[in-house]
Amino acid sequence: MSEPVIVWFRRDLRLSDQAALAAAAREGPVVPVYVLDDETPRHRAMGGASRWWLHHSLKRLDESLRAKGARLILRRGKSEQVLTELAKEIGATRIHALHHYEPWWRNAEKAVGEKLDLRLHDGNYLLPPGTVRTGSGGMYKIYTPFWRALSEHMPPPEPVRTPARIETPATWPDSDALEDWALLPVKPDWATGFAEEWTPGEDGARARVASFIDEAAAYEERRNIPSVEGTSRLSPHLHFGEVSPAYVWHRLHDAGGSVETFLKELVWRDYAQNLICQFPAYGKENGRAQFDALPWRDLREAKGDFAAWKCGMTGYPIVDAGMRELWATGWMHNRVRMIAASFLIKHLLVDWRHGEQWFWDTLVDADYASNATNWQWVAGSGVDANIFTRIMAPLTQSPKFDAGDYIRRWVPELAHIRGDAIHDPEEYGCRPAKYPAKIVEHREGRERALAAFSRIKGG
Repeated sequence: MSEPVIVWFRRDLRLSDQAALAAAAREGPVVPVYVLDDETPRHRAMGGASRWWLHHSLKRLDESLRAKGARLILRRGKSEQVLTELAKEIGATRIHALHHYEPWWRNAEKAVGEKLDLRLHDGNYLLPPGTVRTGSGGMYKIYTPFWRALSEHMPPPEPVRTPARIETPATWPDSDALEDWALLPVKPDWATGFAEEWTPGEDGARARVASFIDEAAAYEERRNIPSVEGTSRLSPHLHFGEVSPAYVWHRLHDAGGSVETFLKELVWRDYAQNLICQFPAYGKENGRAQFDALPWRDLREAKGDFAAWKCGMTGYPIVDAGMRELWATGWMHNRVRMIAASFLIKHLLVDWRHGEQWFWDTLVDADYASNATNWQWVAGSGVDANIFTRIMAPLTQSPKFDAGDYIRRWVPELAHIRGDAIHDPEEYGCRPAKYPAKIVEHREGRERALAAFSRIKGG
């Protein structure tokens, strides 16, 4: 029997269109491994919601491998140490893996490559970051020209099928038990609603794609209406690599209607990853240096407001509905994400990094590149961003996007309120006693934000 080959899984938890697995399957006995590495990313270790998803996705991946006669080996520790020890244990010298571009994974790949024959493949994005270049040869910083340049390379290559046969070793190395990793919350179990919303794993991802095909043509009209959920809800599946972006593109690009708007959102993932390759610290450093001097409120002063925002008790129904949906499901509608983020940054004048960290812990689709890029876009601090002075008005956004039924679902104290009063029960004089008054008036918050921005406007 030839030398065994390791497949190092990370955010690519699928068997189809998985270049690393396909390459390993052509070479010899395959030992698939997932390393739970909280040491390499340090403060960027996965948050609680992501760990819930990871548990179920790993379980499904192992089941899929076992159907092929293989299995998933689970180990915990620093990646290069674990993989080096495993390779020595089974007599392997080569590892196949997909490229990952988060700064900690790039460091880990370098460390592993210094000790073993690491073969890296593409497959987490439509194109490898850096593939499309500006006329001067640099990487794009602005989304619109990036989209135009990337679209010239589309469609992506056809997805590759799952290997028909996966050769396995004569004996398997020891594996941790998934349950021993304690990825699921217990005391308390705050994820009871997650299973009602999500089916992690490759089969769940493909089912989500299939269910969206008939909706994709109306994406432009429906994506901003939280009550009807016109988005694809594919982001956690894409983040964990349960389905490749190439598969999604090929299944949906002929849907007609406004599907191009959806495809542009798929390209946004690539754009965000291109930014992270240029600015590895984008999750904590402003893209525009002038924002370093913006006088954010001290979190000790704003502690109560920040807590009210996190638990959905701001007195602004659409904001509160979004934050409660997030807590209950690990998800928030995209339009509401922007409204909630804008409210924290501008109405409450709380540094965007605090919101980004909260989303990192509570979103099932928490993605370093996308999370950072989206928060900096809303804050105005990004290299390509909305202007800071464009302040979303929650009381205007709510009726504009017909959020009444969405609010009634997630803010049960307001479920009995009919008509336009649902968007601002305080103004209509029907705010229930158990629902809070606004923690800041819109005009007051807006003026405070503009005053803070005026301090750096000339910077």
